[in-house]
Amino acid sequence: MQLTTTTAAAALLLLPAVAHAACSIESGVQMTFYGSPDNDPPGSTNTAHDCGGRGYHAGGSGTYDDPLTFASSTDEYSVCELVYSPYLQKYLRMEDDCAQCISDWNNGGKKHIDIWTGNADSGGQAQIQCENELTPGPAQGVIRSPDQGLPVDNTALWSGGSCHTDHVFVNNNPQDYCGGSSGGGGGSPPATCQTGCSWAGHCIGCPCTTYDDCSDDYVCTGGVCVA
Repeated sequence: MQLTTTTAAAALLLLPAVAHAACSIESGVQMTFYGSPDNDPPGSTNTAHDCGGRGYHAGGSGTYDDPLTFASSTDEYSVCELVYSPYLQKYLRMEDDCAQCISDWNNGGKKHIDIWTGNADSGGQAQIQCENELTPGPAQGVIRSPDQGLPVDNTALWSGGSCHTDHVFVNNNPQDYCGGSSGGGGGSPPATCQTGCSWAGHCIGCPCTTYDDCSDDYVCTGGVCVA
């Protein structure tokens, strides 16, 4: 159907209302983790909200199309809201309520999200210990309204009795994923600043400026530490 001039002008006025919201960085977020053994009720995958047709069950691998479940306060995040965690390099979706998060938000506005670690099989106390080990000491940044196509590590945080603490990225800068020189989804994904070397923040993938600015035997090439 061909639009008249008046109709076309009216249609243009509607465009901002349907445009994708620009990403934003939610800083100062406390991250904790939970799974089947400490869910409510224990031993279940039950969630308070049904998102993406999951039928009130937690899950997800962390991709844009299969985000990992997180819990929080509905006053802090909208039900089924999609966010991105640079710390995990995973997309997360608000699918559950978290009693401690709700209390934190209602008593001083403390930001808190609780992230699902497991599957239908309860790992018992070993999984709860894993959740504690995954929990970062400092508060983290979370990307709201994230672009599609950000880097994803879809390794399960807990699987087969193993805790994958080697798949967290404590040195990642949220600005690189929203508003940074490498963010925005249109360019190259940000380099992953890895952990585990003897000089934190100077491992493979971390930014550098001089030849001796990298840990161990790594060298500075193109502004990034490489092996």
